[in-house]
Amino acid sequence: MIKRTLFFENPTYLSTRLEQLVVNYPQREDIDSKSVAIEDIGVIVLEHQQITVTNALMVKLIENNVCIIHCDSKHMPCALTYPIEGHSEQSERFKNQINASKPLKKNLWQQTVMAKIENQATLLAPNSKEQIRLVHLAQEVKSGDPHNCEGQAAAIYWSKVFGDPPLIRHQDGAPPNNLLNYGYAILRAITARALVSSGMLPTLGIFHRNKYNAFCLADDIMEPYRPFVDLLVRDVMLEVDDYFELNKEIKQHLLKLPVMNVTIDGKNSPLMVAMSRTTNSLYECFAGGSRKILYPVLLI
Repeated sequence: MIKRTLFFENPTYLSTRLEQLVVNYPQREDIDSKSVAIEDIGVIVLEHQQITVTNALMVKLIENNVCIIHCDSKHMPCALTYPIEGHSEQSERFKNQINASKPLKKNLWQQTVMAKIENQATLLAPNSKEQIRLVHLAQEVKSGDPHNCEGQAAAIYWSKVFGDPPLIRHQDGAPPNNLLNYGYAILRAITARALVSSGMLPTLGIFHRNKYNAFCLADDIMEPYRPFVDLLVRDVMLEVDDYFELNKEIKQHLLKLPVMNVTIDGKNSPLMVAMSRTTNSLYECFAGGSRKILYPVLLI
């Protein structure tokens, strides 16, 4: 079943009753309370600074593996709530993740970069020299990506994916960087949720290793999924004249990400489900049962 994404941008009081999430609007007496079955929820985005959530509701959301995303005063995702125990075999899974060999991690990063570049190539003009170059780069990726094919592909990709002028990708850069930042933050939360559910530590990466980064593995595994965010952003740019400010309509479009239909291992599924398949396959690699991560293939 496709899970729902709930977005709260106004002052609300969120509680629970009979396995339902109950929404009340304390500053709006003209609006009746609403309820949603907790088992139907996949993602909740809490944007307004005056949202109150009861502890009983938080516990039920976490028990049902709901991805809870908190936003800062600038309305950007800044935190994620996830359970302390995400899997019944968590201790064993942590051990296998920590003990993964360097050659294995280099091979996993090779697969990750190849999948990312292949999906990026799909978003470029068919049969263009840029697309052909990315296809070739994907085939040239070696274990650990020592020649930085990922970086080479990025330079080509960002120069053409949104047309002219070329995009300078930067966290604080000009639009549509703001849209990309928002979409990637949602994707990162979805990835971290799936990793925890699969019994792994989002902090210990296979390639990313910044000591100040608490989500190194999430940043690794989300890489081949980034082009799905780019596709949503490109759709916004084609449909909306003014995308310089992240308004409600644009956010609602970007929040389609968890339920985007993606193809993984020859089967179609919502992106959120596909991510769980990816993280489960990653653990099988850490456990020695497989050598292949399942990543989605972007089809347009």
